[in-house]
Amino acid sequence: MEQKKETLLEIHDLSVSFRMYDRGLKQKDLRVISDLHLTVYPGEIVAIAGSSGSGKSLLASAILGILPGNATVQGHLHYKGQELSEKRQQQLRGTEIALVPQSVAYFDPLLKVGEQADGHRNPRPTEKRKRIFKRLGLPDKTERLYPFQLSGGMARRVLVSTALITDAQLLIADEPTPGMSLEQALEALKMFREMANEGKAIILITHDIDLAFEFADRVAVFYAGTTVETAPASDFKTGPDALRHPYSKALWRALPQNGFQPIDGFQPYAGDLPTGCLFAPRCPYRTEDCMKKVPPVREIRGGEVRCYHGT
Repeated sequence: MEQKKETLLEIHDLSVSFRMYDRGLKQKDLRVISDLHLTVYPGEIVAIAGSSGSGKSLLASAILGILPGNATVQGHLHYKGQELSEKRQQQLRGTEIALVPQSVAYFDPLLKVGEQADGHRNPRPTEKRKRIFKRLGLPDKTERLYPFQLSGGMARRVLVSTALITDAQLLIADEPTPGMSLEQALEALKMFREMANEGKAIILITHDIDLAFEFADRVAVFYAGTTVETAPASDFKTGPDALRHPYSKALWRALPQNGFQPIDGFQPYAGDLPTGCLFAPRCPYRTEDCMKKVPPVREIRGGEVRCYHGT
């Protein structure tokens, strides 16, 4: 009997809401992530794909415990089999769990880049950082520059280096490659792949889906704040017939090299989500059940899908 693979990170039924003012002094809860499900294993890269506003970056913040004070998180977050409580998030953040942030606003504008990349670690990983800078194509002078002196691509590469320097077991890379040349992006992803091959895990949040297919082991597709499908990356290379969810198939067909075929409608706004399946209003296969009830997550052909009609 095959032994079940041990998980590094397990997320079940995760929901994130923000308490906001509506009209006057009236407040309401705006749910931006609903019943999200994701499992990450040691030694793999899980790419997260989906349109803007689908909850990809918010998931990273929820895992790290860096959501703003008006956020409410419900559901189950487990790291190495233990609940990822607020206290444990504080202990693991920046050590066992590292983030490559999307925004360059994470830089301290008053500190030189080399100091920030080295961080408060003792002993200082200066030589390791220099090697990483070199692999990412950053010139020697970069360590002596201030953040405002970096180009967009240089800033992105420095942010990548700050996470690669750590000994983190889980790395969350939030849109790490925009602004990089193709060669630089490939080198960064090769370094992520090397980390995964050493037994670490990478969550790669990206719009560069083509690159993700080449380096990821699995791809999780997000829509309107939930996971609609998780499948081997090879299925996305094969084509829509290998995929399970109508939205995943539509996402594949919308890629430039696959005809750039759009579908009617829009991703629903967080304040006006449909009652049942979130994709149902745009789905050609929708039935009455789809409009009334949220589909459960099912295992099909080595992947997972949240759809009554997934095959």
